[in-house]
Amino acid sequence: MSVKLNSHTLDTLSSEVNKPKYTREQLTAGIIHIGVGNFHRAHQAMYLHKLFNTGEAHDWAIRGAGTKSYDLAMRNKLKPQDWLTTVVELDAQGLTAEVCGAMIDFIENDEGSLIKALSNSDIKIVSLTITEGGYYMDDKTGGFDLDHPEIQADINNFTHPTTVFGILIAALKLRRDQGIKAFTIMSCDNIPHNGNVAKRAVIKMAAAIDKQLAQWIETHVTFPNSMVDCITPATSDTERERLSSLFNIEDQAPVFCEPFRQWVLEDNFKNGRPPLEKVGVEFVPDVAPYELMKLRILNGGHAAIAYPAALLGIELVHEVMATPLISKYLQKLVLEEIIPTLAPVPGVDFQEYFSLIDSRFSNPEVRDTVPRLCQDASNRLPKFILPIIAANLEMQQDCKGLALVVALWCRLCAAAAELENGITLDDQQASRLMKQALLAKHDANAFLQMRDIFGTLCDNKIFAKHFGTWLTMLWTQGTTKTITQYMD
Repeated sequence: MSVKLNSHTLDTLSSEVNKPKYTREQLTAGIIHIGVGNFHRAHQAMYLHKLFNTGEAHDWAIRGAGTKSYDLAMRNKLKPQDWLTTVVELDAQGLTAEVCGAMIDFIENDEGSLIKALSNSDIKIVSLTITEGGYYMDDKTGGFDLDHPEIQADINNFTHPTTVFGILIAALKLRRDQGIKAFTIMSCDNIPHNGNVAKRAVIKMAAAIDKQLAQWIETHVTFPNSMVDCITPATSDTERERLSSLFNIEDQAPVFCEPFRQWVLEDNFKNGRPPLEKVGVEFVPDVAPYELMKLRILNGGHAAIAYPAALLGIELVHEVMATPLISKYLQKLVLEEIIPTLAPVPGVDFQEYFSLIDSRFSNPEVRDTVPRLCQDASNRLPKFILPIIAANLEMQQDCKGLALVVALWCRLCAAAAELENGITLDDQQASRLMKQALLAKHDANAFLQMRDIFGTLCDNKIFAKHFGTWLTMLWTQGTTKTITQYMD
């Protein structure tokens, strides 16, 4: 019978399971983290856990928090476990399990309790994994959507805010009024310039409430940018059963993740920080080059393999990488059209970085899925692929392979409209994409003229020619022959 995970059962767990080397009762909180999902527990919490294991920084433990119904669900799962999480690293050479004890509390799921906790002088950092949607970005401008109904509701009823940013501003006002030093707001979400995005949201919303408060926040609060990376699949009953079978642990919310994790962080903290560099966090003056490298090689690479794989009916990412045609296509694309658009990154060899990405994609234990990579492409391609095409065109370099990525996406959208293929398009614009993709069978321009997606690339004749050539070939000769033609 499996052992239920909690503080009292830690010592009874198998010797194969790594446990905290520190006494959790001696930890005190210095961080409140909002959005306690799988990624946070695989990433930030594990870095702090490893730091605590060295015997240092025991005043930097985490108090979890959240504002949504799924945050309450997570709190209810973790409370009987005394906030402990089992993290299983999916190493192809053998799985390992470690109990992470970095989180010592999870604040009640209401705004009053959270504002009170955020006002405590011991809290020096507030970290966020609230997903891209939590930043209220305007789809058209990319800026902060001040007119969003939820934001407006907080502005008009500031004494009872419900959004993350309204709650942060209310807590900062309390700290200012009580003479308590401000906390740092540290976004750990996987979005470009995440610190800048968080700052724009807080300052713009605060200015709509109280201009003097906005000025105080701009002077006293820092928003470091960070680049975060760790492939972390969702947890299902399969993972819970696997944990019980392999390690004899009953955990309601275990995390299964790849063994690789990376965190590059700007050293911009006004109220102190834990010495995370001792456990592998890279502190740099500017995260932007690292972000761009990851965005183009990893995220761009994911897009490049997703669409041909879906057309060929391949379900799992490691199976895609075991398909020589697609893995060689990815390698050619990255080496010839993606890496040449990147400025040098200190201490990084791009070909070595790509080799690492290749091995991560190929890990059979992660079991990442092709449908996940295909999700929300109308939002992802303008971030991951189209800027690389624009960069190549500006530098008068080749973009044939990247145009093929877009043509493969278009063909996939059309295939989703052909119900007999069994392909589903998981995209907010699915109906429109399928309609335009079918029209593009006879007029490739019909797909490219979605200006809100393609921007000025709509008008580029070089890109349009490559796209049209590949799309015609995909319709007449199929996916395999088209990619083979690109390889030749």
